[in-house]
Amino acid sequence: MPLQIGVPRETAPGEARVALSPDAVRRLKRSDVEVVVERGAGDTAFMGDAAFEAAGARLGSRADALGQPVVATVRGLPEADLSALAEGAVVIGLLRPLDEPEAFDVFAQRGATTIAMELVPRTTRAQKMDALSAMSTVAGYRAVLLAAERLPKFFPLLTTAAGTVRPAKVLILGAGVAGLQALATARRLGAVTSAYDVRTAAREQVESVGARFVELDLEAGDAEDARGYAKALDEDQQARQVAALATHIAEHDVVITTALIPGRPAPSLITTEGVEGMAPGSVIVDLAAPNGGNCAATLPGETAEHAGVSILGPLDLAAEMPLHASEMYARTVAALIQEFATDGVFRVDLDDEIQQSAVVTHGGAIVNVRVRSARGLAEADAPASAPAGE
Repeated sequence: MPLQIGVPRETAPGEARVALSPDAVRRLKRSDVEVVVERGAGDTAFMGDAAFEAAGARLGSRADALGQPVVATVRGLPEADLSALAEGAVVIGLLRPLDEPEAFDVFAQRGATTIAMELVPRTTRAQKMDALSAMSTVAGYRAVLLAAERLPKFFPLLTTAAGTVRPAKVLILGAGVAGLQALATARRLGAVTSAYDVRTAAREQVESVGARFVELDLEAGDAEDARGYAKALDEDQQARQVAALATHIAEHDVVITTALIPGRPAPSLITTEGVEGMAPGSVIVDLAAPNGGNCAATLPGETAEHAGVSILGPLDLAAEMPLHASEMYARTVAALIQEFATDGVFRVDLDDEIQQSAVVTHGGAIVNVRVRSARGLAEADAPASAPAGE
């Protein structure tokens, strides 16, 4: 019997994506996986019921989608939906386990296995399942478009009968996936681009997209952890970083910040004084707004004005481009399902390096080491692995 996957409609405010696309449904069917989609689940992502049916999905009610052995989501499930889950169900999504670890108690009590897509490790084997990078790509692109729309200047150099217009100068703070996509997008629009990252190893990537790398003398040492993310600086380094960045920030028309550490308040990169040093009309887009923001003037979810500077604090830019964001996210979810679906069941194997990193709850307990630490729980032996779908 094929493994059954349910796809409920997303209910989080502002969420327009869907967890699986019609193309992902076709891929899964070739792997002997059947998909049950709640009617209307893809409407906000411009993927109608007819497209899912044509791809081979079965349409059903919300209860039908929630009752499958594996439930694929974008933002997880509200507590009210948990009673509809099948016993031992696997719930997959971008679940924010390090930012909201207390939310997983109810999943554990329900006996559900939860897999947080943002905790998939950055390894060669797991690259096809890297949902966080996929969504960061969308966010980096979208951030530049928002900045260009808000900025009262052209991005490109223009030579006209009315004279020459100088190009906008764009600075990206944090050269991860979102930062690099922002750099590439700003350059395509004609801006002069620069980027700063505490990891000096990021210089090559920044320069590969035509930007200038801003290097500060912080003596940060090994600034990258084993997962490929920037490490948090100590208090003294952080203070020196902020002071050194202020001069560079003042020289730019647009600053896009991307420094976000899951489970922790976003590091401060731009002070109120730093904002005041920018020219009136300048724009800051703070992609760390969900965790408080990299800028002292950021209001998460709002656009603030300070000293003539616009500070945008978007909470989920990927949801604002739901069609391609859904397609990209769906590919990573489908890849994870295909990796662990065998003979009609989804195998939960806590000894596997990918699941060890991404599984949060299983067998009635929170089993993820990082999430247990965030909840203040002692390390404990994980429950035995088990299949879902039998």
